[in-house]
Order: sequence, then structure tokens, then C-alpha cells
Amino acid sequence: MCQFFSVVSAGDSKPLYFDAKIRKKILNKELKYELDSHTSIADYFGYKAEKEDKLNKYEYNPLTKLFQVDQLNTTDDSKQINKFCNELDFKLIVPELIIKPIIHPFKDFSVIEVTKEDIELLKQWDSVWDSVRDSVRDSVGDSVGDSVRDSVRDSVGDSVRDSVRDSVGDSVGVYMSSFFDIKYKYDFKSCIDLWEKGIVPSFDGKIWRLHGKNGKIIFEINKEELKKK
Repeated sequence: MCQFFSVVSAGDSKPLYFDAKIRKKILNKELKYELDSHTSIADYFGYKAEKEDKLNKYEYNPLTKLFQVDQLNTTDDSKQINKFCNELDFKLIVPELIIKPIIHPFKDFSVIEVTKEDIELLKQWDSVWDSVRDSVRDSVGDSVGDSVRDSVRDSVGDSVRDSVRDSVGDSVGVYMSSFFDIKYKYDFKSCIDLWEKGIVPSFDGKIWRLHGKNGKIIFEINKEELKKK
């Protein structure tokens, strides 16, 4: 399965890819192509049927900077295409995408105690928690959303889940939403702010917990008590 961002070339160092305008037409069903399919890109640019086998196929992840050679079918221009991808302004591909480093809250920070500000952020997060979960899951689709989702989960997912149980999977999803300049139905900012400070909230249905250094619990409070804070 092709991943975002897919590129093909004829070995001439000239990348062929779907920009924002083409992608919008595909999403609007004006063009019958798949967003990051090498075959779709080849067909759109005139390399139909067996002509596709004359193209090099590449994939690039703008968040992790991982460049992959999928197939080399002609002159190797991978260095030039990799350079192109590294220098590309991805606002020209997906205007909503925010390119920024992926934060691992337990590796990039060593929080051992919470502040009043942290508790206030948790209180804000609790106020929208019940409504937020479904919105997070449904907010981002297509190959771009899948790529960001995979990047975040590969970088932090298993490690965070191993350290924190309960509802942490939803915190990973909420953090993922911060990579898109999209106006969501609910405000995720409080949870994202905690994550980017090195603190991950979890909830077991009764108790809210804040996890800091190495995923250890640095604060816990009953949901009802939190409302009184």
C-alpha cells in the first residue's frame, strides 16, 4: 500500500506527484484516482498501463523525514528526489498539514510533579472528554491522516501505552490532531498542552491520572473532586 507522500519519476530527477489542487479534485470525486497511489500518479501524468513500469517509485514521510525507494525501474535519481522532498513546502501538498517534531512526553521531558496550571489544564480536558473521543477518531481521514497517525504511533504509541494504561490511546489520538490546522468540533488544546509539557492524562472511568517521567503517576484525583478544584 502506497503511503503519503508518494512520488514517481522517469529517472530524469523530475518528480511527478499530486499537489493540493489535484488532491482536492480527487477528494471531491472529480478525478477517479487514489491520493497516494503510484499507479494513479503515473496514469494522471500519461504513463498508462505498461508505461508505468518505466518509472521509479518513491515514498517520503515529511514528519519523520524517512525517504524510501519503492521501485527503481530506470536511471536511479533517488538522491535528487530525496533532496526535492526534503526541501518541499508541504503546504503546497496539504495546506492543513503542520510539520513539526514529534514529541515523546516521557523521553523528551522528565516531569516529576504537577503545577496548578497543569491541574487547570486537566480540569479543562475533563470538561470536554466525554464528547471529544469520537470526534478525534473521525477527524482525519485519507492517506495523509493515516501517515500522521502511523508516524505518531510508531514514535510514541507503544512506549506510551506500555507506561500508561486506561484511556491513553485517546491521548495519542488527540495529540495526532495537533498536526493539522483544522477547526475541530471540540477544543483539544488542554490535552495537547499537557502532552507538549511532558504530561499525559489517563482516565479509568473514576480517577484521572497525570503521568510524567517514565510514565509514572505524578498526580491523581477523583473526577468529582477535580470539578471542585
